[in-house]
Amino acid sequence: QVQLVESGGGLVQPGGSLRLSCAASGPTFSSYAMGWFRQAPGKEREFVAAFSSIGGRTVYADSVLGRFTISRDNAKNTVYLQMNSLKPEDTALYYCAARTWSRPVEEYDYRGQGTQVTVSS
Repeated sequence: QVQLVESGGGLVQPGGSLRLSCAASGPTFSSYAMGWFRQAPGKEREFVAAFSSIGGRTVYADSVLGRFTISRDNAKNTVYLQMNSLKPEDTALYYCAARTWSRPVEEYDYRGQGTQVTVSS
């Protein structure tokens, strides 16, 4: 079983940036496809970004395309989400997730507890 722990959330002004980190432990990190999701109060879970292929291709939600970047460091068993040009509507609990490569990017097998991101002036 994969254990995931997020960090890096916080309060940021509109237009600002944050970088989220997700440290993974358990089975071989590189065996899983990693992604990020978010959920705002009263709203359903929303896919944010993920690796879509073992070769490193990525996919993003339209709402974050061009502003967010997902990356990973296999040596550190860590996946990152760089978030730039943040907007108030980006406010949510962000959590990373791991899925087997055969699963669609909108699904996952494991998830972390999440880290809160609040965008407000």
